[in-house]
Amino acid sequence: MTEMSGADMVVQALVDLGVDTVFGYPGGAVLPIYDALYKHPTIQHILVRHEQAATHAAEGYARSTGKPGVVLVTSGPGATNAVTGITDALLDSIPMVVLTGQVPTTLIGTDAFQECDTVGITRHCTKHNYLVMDPDRLGPIMHEAFHIATHGRPGPVVIDIPKNVQVATGTYSVPEFIQHNSYRPQVEPDADAIAQAIDMIAASERPIFYTGGGVINAGPDASAALRQLVALTGAPVTSTLMGLGAFPADDDKWLGMLGMHGTYEANMAMNRADLIIAVGARFDDRVTGRLDAFSPDSKKIHIDIDRSSINKIVPVDLAIVGDAGRALDAIITGWQDAGHKARDLGEWWRRIDGWRATRCLDFPEKKEPGADIMPQRAVKALFDATRGMDPIITTEVGQHQMWAAQHFGFAAPNRWLTSGGLGTMGYGFPAAVGAQIAHPGRLVICIAGEASLQMNIQEMGTVAQYRLPVKIFILNNEWMGMVRQWQELTYESRYSNSYSDSLPDFVKLADAYGWTGLRIDTLGQLDDGIQTMLGTPGPVIVDCRVAQLANCFPMIPSGAAHTEMLLQPSDVTGTMDDEAKALV
Repeated sequence: MTEMSGADMVVQALVDLGVDTVFGYPGGAVLPIYDALYKHPTIQHILVRHEQAATHAAEGYARSTGKPGVVLVTSGPGATNAVTGITDALLDSIPMVVLTGQVPTTLIGTDAFQECDTVGITRHCTKHNYLVMDPDRLGPIMHEAFHIATHGRPGPVVIDIPKNVQVATGTYSVPEFIQHNSYRPQVEPDADAIAQAIDMIAASERPIFYTGGGVINAGPDASAALRQLVALTGAPVTSTLMGLGAFPADDDKWLGMLGMHGTYEANMAMNRADLIIAVGARFDDRVTGRLDAFSPDSKKIHIDIDRSSINKIVPVDLAIVGDAGRALDAIITGWQDAGHKARDLGEWWRRIDGWRATRCLDFPEKKEPGADIMPQRAVKALFDATRGMDPIITTEVGQHQMWAAQHFGFAAPNRWLTSGGLGTMGYGFPAAVGAQIAHPGRLVICIAGEASLQMNIQEMGTVAQYRLPVKIFILNNEWMGMVRQWQELTYESRYSNSYSDSLPDFVKLADAYGWTGLRIDTLGQLDDGIQTMLGTPGPVIVDCRVAQLANCFPMIPSGAAHTEMLLQPSDVTGTMDDEAKALV
């Protein structure tokens, strides 16, 4: 127990908790903490250009390392600007601790300069939040906050610290054992439930593993256990957008992503399976489609550390509450101890191969060097060029995000960073900053759309300041592509405010920030342009001009069943003219 200022307690707690990086932006209500940071060179502070970018950078750091991201912002607009990233982290289960400054306790409730009710505003977008009124509570609260953010289902925690609490002197103490009075997530799965799951898998003739981001959150051992269990059972695997990388995309058991823009074989196998083993997934609406038609004849096992997620959307036959990795390990041990062997699933795989034969991810394109670049081809070319480089890929949100999920194959976890639950435009670029800070020697590429990128494009200054070799690969179709696609397919091509007019010259913008800027206009320039990007040191932005009216297929229309997929333009009824269909 040591006497020190509240600000020094905050920084000392960060040091004790092993924090090496903080993303933030200073302001009056948080200057005492910034002054304390100045005296602790072991913690690297990354000065972003906007507080939302700080939260997304912290997410990128957390998702690429498995460690919690840390954010430091001031009161009022500093805190409110961070809300989008906090909500994003909550929906995607990303561990993050956000430290916000607050006006002095004597001014709370007086509408003081840069005052807002941060605790009230963030109550519904955090796992937990605190308003610290006593400096003696700072040490225990800091340690408890990190415990809550990283245990059970990960998520964001906010600590709101009034300025006079930062300045006041108190006693810094570290709790010997952290056990929150009410938050005690179950980690070990129930043995009887594990035994039931083994019997159900052994008896199944058409099983499928439906995996989500919870497998990745459980750590690399969980991904390894998933691969082992799939090998033991011979069952196929599909994944949500957030779970990509938990199972290698080049394995023959991999069916691709499922859901609204998932593969035909994945969605059909989910519908026709007699047993779905859901691991760390939450039956999101983008996966299920119309609920009353979702896998009506399948038995369902749901493994999740969040008890509230089970039976929340889809009723299941067997619930296993616990850490995904430990549950998978327990099933593997029980399976082997019982002497089970993989069933003959030949008939099931023949049906899956029939669905695969539709080649639902194929797309029309012209092969001449001067032809327009199809966006799918651009992603595939980027994937081919980076094989063996083990890149970390982030995305913005929109069509390009779905094309990246469909056509960029991931062989390991923590390489795919995207905004799933909230679908936050502006996420991908700062997330790439956070990932690059965490992995300075790695190749980090943000696959972006020209509209979404502009949400946080000011972070080009952050990249320049810290000399980060981030690469941005823009699929530039001059539209808010996913908005335009929905308007085309469901609003009779009434393109209301979805055209990206007055776009910047991204090559000149790169030069203004001291980056390297490249433009790729035609198919014949694509491969060389990508190689130039990869071979150029420092940050690079690539303006890859792609076919403007290309649409993202397969697609489950809103309100449709998960088997009612549009596979190609000819499946679309409505107002698309022949020229538009030829381009998509």
